[in-house]
Amino acid sequence: MNSIRSLVTGGAGFIGSHVARHCLEIGHEVVVLDDLSSGVREQVPADAVFVEGSVTDATRVTRLFHEHRFDYVYHLAAFTPGGLSHFARRHTYQHNVIGSANLINEAIRHDVRCLVFTSSIAVYGTGDGPMREDMAPRPEDPCAIAKYAVELDLRAAHEQFGLSSVIFRPHNVYGEHQNLGDRYRDVAGMFINQSLRGKPLTIVGDGTQTRAFSYVGDVAPRIARSVDVTDAYGQVINIGADAARSVNELAAAVGAAFGVQPAIEFLPAMQEAASVFASHDKARRLFGPAAYVELEEGIERTARWAERGGPRAGKRFEAIEVTRNLPPSWRA
Repeated sequence: MNSIRSLVTGGAGFIGSHVARHCLEIGHEVVVLDDLSSGVREQVPADAVFVEGSVTDATRVTRLFHEHRFDYVYHLAAFTPGGLSHFARRHTYQHNVIGSANLINEAIRHDVRCLVFTSSIAVYGTGDGPMREDMAPRPEDPCAIAKYAVELDLRAAHEQFGLSSVIFRPHNVYGEHQNLGDRYRDVAGMFINQSLRGKPLTIVGDGTQTRAFSYVGDVAPRIARSVDVTDAYGQVINIGADAARSVNELAAAVGAAFGVQPAIEFLPAMQEAASVFASHDKARRLFGPAAYVELEEGIERTARWAERGGPRAGKRFEAIEVTRNLPPSWRA
């Protein structure tokens, strides 16, 4: 029996490392491509082949496809801080659009069975929820614009060349392996890192804004197994938790996980949606019902993992292209 070979881009990173592990568990041979700009080599599963490199390196990508003849591609490598992308457009489009184009070109040339792409709930914009897949996208930042551009390109690649794809729009995912030192996104990781350092939890605005915080263990397995659900081919699918919780509730859950009443420092509000959550009716139809991990339990698991590694130093993003209107906290 011929083995199934899969490429996981961003497989040293947060969601990608979990997807790589689940692919191995269902019998795939896995090659991970990651430039380690935010991922960690130790997070790559031991049974996967690791290649350090970027999806923007067309020569490296071409060589990988020629050497391994992949059946499936899981594309999770991306530059994803939406707010920061306003100040780094060239960087955003180079990594998110050009890098994706390199993969799509090779997937077409090598007759890949399916390319699984992680887009983002941000493509919907800041309208009222629940976000449904039949809603017209209105991306508002370069990162979301880039994600939607790749969605459109995958549709064009199918119409022109027959390339099959599954597109996921995850949202507010947290959990083990996330980059706790990221200063620009993932509020759950920021809160946990601040707790490890004994610092106040910084909340932008009044904390009443709500998000459907989604535990990675509820998201990654479905992404990995989607290639076996042919009805999912050609579909755009929201994936994540159903229940929206406030940022204040998230802060309380982090405090409870560390056994403390957290000190809170409120920062000036930024322009953002008051409530972001999605409908997952399509995901249930395609993959069946799922029992989701509640926020408090997911934060507890993440906190215990974070304690083993200790606090992380925040890495400053060095590719700022425009400084006008850059938030003061991102300048420091």
